[in-house]
Amino acid sequence: LQDLTGDGGVCKEQLRPGTGPPVPPSASVAVKYSGYLGNWNNLFCSHGNSKYPRLMKLGKDITLWGLEIGLLSMTKGEAARFILAPEYAYGQRGCPPSIPPNAMVLFKVEVLDFIDSEECDVFFELTYEQQDRLPLEKVLKVAATEREFGNYFFYKQRFKIAKDRYKRALSILGRSSSSKAEQSQINASKLLLFLNLSLTYLKLERADRALKYGELALEMDQGNAKALFRCGQACLYMREYSKAREFLARAQCIQPFNHDINNELKKLARYYKEYMEMEKEMCCQMFDPLNSYS
Repeated sequence: LQDLTGDGGVCKEQLRPGTGPPVPPSASVAVKYSGYLGNWNNLFCSHGNSKYPRLMKLGKDITLWGLEIGLLSMTKGEAARFILAPEYAYGQRGCPPSIPPNAMVLFKVEVLDFIDSEECDVFFELTYEQQDRLPLEKVLKVAATEREFGNYFFYKQRFKIAKDRYKRALSILGRSSSSKAEQSQINASKLLLFLNLSLTYLKLERADRALKYGELALEMDQGNAKALFRCGQACLYMREYSKAREFLARAQCIQPFNHDINNELKKLARYYKEYMEMEKEMCCQMFDPLNSYS
């Protein structure tokens, strides 16, 4: 066992190594853990066994001192077991009725993912005036971290939360720039967020909003194939077939061998054919009574 505290208070046994840097003190962590009392058969708590475990903030959502010390020794993908002495766990009082006084507890922990949110934590504690005086580099870093949070929630299919994190990132990029170079950096960051929001709104089945953010992306980069593709998808969803064809054809001109774009054009052709057949059938039904009367 590895003694993490030097006094035997938190001892670690690695079960599987991870990759990358260790979890930082300001991280939000996606973690699975199970707590045991006295031995590895006496389970008293577990967390993270759902399909999409939530991100937990160190020092806020995870407050058990020994568990936090253990997490700070781990890397992404790592699994480990920890033995916590009472002074690093629930102390002299315990936590009735589950944990008796002076209890030694054991935890099995797996770090699924983490995001270092220190820059964001500091930034959002500032007033708007203080935020506006920060160097652009720091603001862009905060926006990038918020986008990373959005990406995390998007891939966990929690699209509403992802949308909110993307919008939060976008909200801090409205500052006035002092040079073309700075504005170019701000626009590059905004472009990524517009594209992410367009896709997220498609997942939320809000094609009108998806189209809006796709068009905002095109205002910054008229030849952006991804933005054209998103706009085409949104128009197809809304059955605006002519507009969908225009956007998708422009995207295909830029990326003629893109599998997704070509498949969307095939889908458009199929939907349009079905639409025309349905229109033809409706016309026939309208005129059938007239023919019968004649």
